[in-house]
Amino acid sequence: MQQFPMTALVTLLALLFYIILMLAVSWARRKYGIAPPAMIGNEHFERHVRVHANTLESLVVFLPSIWLFAAWHGDHLAALLGVIWIVGRLVYWKGYVEGSALRRIGFPVQGAANILLLVGAFIGVVQSLAAAG
Repeated sequence: MQQFPMTALVTLLALLFYIILMLAVSWARRKYGIAPPAMIGNEHFERHVRVHANTLESLVVFLPSIWLFAAWHGDHLAALLGVIWIVGRLVYWKGYVEGSALRRIGFPVQGAANILLLVGAFIGVVQSLAAAG
């Protein structure tokens, strides 16, 4: 991990962001009076739930991709793309919860970062396999 301190930091920030989303769901549950285990009943609460779930779905691709990308293309570039992913998720969260057009900005930003990380990781792996013969 000492080779990738920036990637490690961005990974921790992404996980912290996910925890914040989890707390936001809990806060919205209390604010809108949605008792567990209910997952529906108020549009604003449901928006928080969807952002939280969408982020988890995106993390499944993001986390391995950022580390594989860092291994083949460097710590700083991987971390930069990771920060872009986090910012995109933040903008998406704000837009989704508010029902604003920011959702349509944040989603492609984080999606592009995720795709670049995944494709870059894939290219690195394929190049290594080709070089190994």
